[in-house]
Amino acid sequence: MKNLRKLLILILVGLFLTGCGKKDEKKSEEAKNLPKEKVSFLLDWEPNVNHAGLYVAMDKGFFEEEGIEVEVNQPPANGAEALVASGKADFGVSYQDTIAPAFASDEPLPVTAVAAIINHNTSGIISLKDKGIERPKDMEGHNYATWGLPIEQAILKQVITDDGGDFSKVELLPENVVNAVQAISGKIDSVWVFFQVDGVLAAKENVPINYFAFRDISPVFDYYTPILIANNDFLKNKEDVAKRFMRAFIKGYEYAAKNPKEAADILVKINPELDKDFAEKGMEYLADKYQDDAKYFGQIDPDRWNNFYQWLWENKLINKEIPKDFGFTDDFVNPEKLK
Repeated sequence: MKNLRKLLILILVGLFLTGCGKKDEKKSEEAKNLPKEKVSFLLDWEPNVNHAGLYVAMDKGFFEEEGIEVEVNQPPANGAEALVASGKADFGVSYQDTIAPAFASDEPLPVTAVAAIINHNTSGIISLKDKGIERPKDMEGHNYATWGLPIEQAILKQVITDDGGDFSKVELLPENVVNAVQAISGKIDSVWVFFQVDGVLAAKENVPINYFAFRDISPVFDYYTPILIANNDFLKNKEDVAKRFMRAFIKGYEYAAKNPKEAADILVKINPELDKDFAEKGMEYLADKYQDDAKYFGQIDPDRWNNFYQWLWENKLINKEIPKDFGFTDDFVNPEKLK
């Protein structure tokens, strides 16, 4: 009886593996028959852990399975938005806050956010621990390195005011900070950072810091950053190609979330100028934050999207009110619509 049971198990396993093999063969054959399409992609900055899923999808052949060849480029100084809008790139990485003025225009940029690359805002204020800046109010009497952007300064003013502080007592220093950890170790007291970059770097270099996240101060600042945008004509005229790209893109991020160390290794393999240890630590932090509590990777919550743009309008930070649900779609990430 034992031998018979073992035999039956082996037969079932064999049938299962044969079935899987046939499915893989069929999928491979279908991929060969797909018309090959070249898709151009613009990063928002130098390659980093925010982009890990893209590189995983490239390395693992997920794009190839969909008949997609991806050309990845780094953006000019003014970012990816204008090039995506002009059709010189199909997809690009942007941010809900920085693209807002382009949406609040009589002629909005013809781009649409098709995915949230990270589900929640991971940005906030970093400072050296001995500065004692544990919360927004504590920024009084200290300086802050600013890009000089109205939206940036308004957000900072709001969180400081909400915490009972006086924004006018914060010294604003115009400074284009590249390395925040290096900056706060010098003349700068506080800097706006994304934790997966500078927070992780501080831990790696054993620099004791304080950090507070904007989303913890006010839900309205839990906006989407970064986002994936696409050219509107491309989405309309090449919808099938866009969906094929997105299926592979999503698969890459889902794989990266489950295999953060391997994803970091792939990121560094394709971009050897990156520090491997830094990439691995960044992925450890970010792996469970790509999707987080969303129903599926890339989902954009209309309330969070709309509330942030309403706040911008109420605070006169944009010239025109952005209509509700304008500028984004879930049609290219919702599993039911990608079948």
